[in-house]
Amino acid sequence: MKKALILALSLSLTGLAAQAQSAAVKPANAQEKVAGPQIQFDEVKYDFGSIKQGDVVDHTFKFKNVGTQPLVISNIGVSCGCTTPDWTKDPIMPGKTGSISAKFNSAGKMGMQNKVLTIESNSAGGNAMVSLVGEVKDAASANAAPTMTVESKSNGVMDEKDAKQKSKMGDNKIKAKRKSS
Repeated sequence: MKKALILALSLSLTGLAAQAQSAAVKPANAQEKVAGPQIQFDEVKYDFGSIKQGDVVDHTFKFKNVGTQPLVISNIGVSCGCTTPDWTKDPIMPGKTGSISAKFNSAGKMGMQNKVLTIESNSAGGNAMVSLVGEVKDAASANAAPTMTVESKSNGVMDEKDAKQKSKMGDNKIKAKRKSS
């Protein structure tokens, strides 16, 4: 009788340990469903690089509702009037995708830019943010090709030092002629 009781207890403890272990081990890519709607973006920052002043950047941020209830975006706030958002207005069902289009007009802007869009929704995670980043350069300097003037020696022969300096300045087609002494 004692042996049967010990055996039954031992099997019970082994089963509990196996259940606890299987519950604790989850695949690395496993994603738990959140109770309620949950927004998840493919990317939260878009780097548009360098543009000239006056150019318009148009980018679409894609997202998925990884929650268990419909996701509704009620508003998108922008950090500047130069950025105009448009988004999926219909409720996004669980497992489905939507998009947010952001247009940034660089007229009157210069230098590094970081335009933030704040997504107001019923997401369980609260408000989300995405951003457009990049540099706006002066239209006049962006169109002009870099120019360079290099004065040569009075004898018209360029020595190695002058050729290396010109090469560093961007003209790789110059070859130096050695002066003979």
